[in-house]
Amino acid sequence: MKKNIVITGTSRGIGYELVALFTDAGHNVLALSRNDVPVSGMELSNCHCFPCDITNSKDISKVGEFIKKNWKRVDILINNSGYLISKPFAKLSKEDFRDAYEVNVFGAAALTQEVLPFMKKDGHVVNISSMGGVRGSVKFPGLSAYSSSKGALITLTEVLAEEYKETGPSFNVLALGSVQTEMLEEAFPGYKAPISARAMADYIAEFALSGNLFYNGKTLEVSSSTP
Repeated sequence: MKKNIVITGTSRGIGYELVALFTDAGHNVLALSRNDVPVSGMELSNCHCFPCDITNSKDISKVGEFIKKNWKRVDILINNSGYLISKPFAKLSKEDFRDAYEVNVFGAAALTQEVLPFMKKDGHVVNISSMGGVRGSVKFPGLSAYSSSKGALITLTEVLAEEYKETGPSFNVLALGSVQTEMLEEAFPGYKAPISARAMADYIAEFALSGNLFYNGKTLEVSSSTP
């Protein structure tokens, strides 16, 4: 069955691969990122995109307007946008922390609020977090702003699953281990992750389509390393 799917952070990495996977499968995709050029170049009839900064309330409103005019409903929302800054804690400014939380928490929350009125009980909100935000997992120096914001996203997901458990949609969070993306390369030049962006996108796409049949309010750790 064809789904209407909203994805953020689609200009590169996992988000870009998700657009290709879902559109190839025949689903309708609204691809959102501050830079829409890469996705625009795909020239897909079942893919819509426009520049959208999820930290900007006017841009968020455009998403609701698009859905109301063109789709009327959303089946899946994937909050994939991420902001990663790697810097020693002593050198992090308030602005550094604010930038991380604006994208990783506040932006995801704002977009979810905008899209929820168009989602039914069988809808699925998938938030993309990080193993760095999971309690008890290995933590890395320099990622205090990033990891703490991703931990906040996990807690937000759990609360929303409880708040909407009677009416839906379902809310789940995938805590990813390291994936070979441009964002990772920028933060840790030369590091090679064990998983490609395409391979992780395959997993996320499958989970987004069917994971809500088995999970709600859950954090799934998607990592080949332990702990």
